[in-house]
Amino acid sequence: MNVQRVSTGGVWEKKVGYCRALRTGNFVFVSGTAPVKDGQVVAPGNAYLQARRCFEIVKESLEKLDCPLSAVVRTRMFVTDVSRWEEYGRAHQEFFGDFPPTTAMLGIGSLVDPEMMIEVEVDAIVG
Repeated sequence: MNVQRVSTGGVWEKKVGYCRALRTGNFVFVSGTAPVKDGQVVAPGNAYLQARRCFEIVKESLEKLDCPLSAVVRTRMFVTDVSRWEEYGRAHQEFFGDFPPTTAMLGIGSLVDPEMMIEVEVDAIVG
């Protein structure tokens, strides 16, 4: 079975031993994606901008696997403050509003870095 993997070069990928995204056949899976750029957490305290950054990374990773956003069938948002659901949801809608996938938003206690407010996972089916 042919497997394609994408790495963003994030510090956790190498330390933990995972890739950002993987495609096997028509199935594409994106690992938990945090709001990071150049090794730093983006927009501490800003739920909307952190969510946007996660979806930007997801989109870039999918593109490397020839997978459009319209092929996404499921998203999962793990958030540290679920009361800010509208901010996370606004970013989600901006990326997926034209072809809505199934989704879940789960309130959790914390993420790897205390400045992170959201982490996103995505599944897609191409073709």
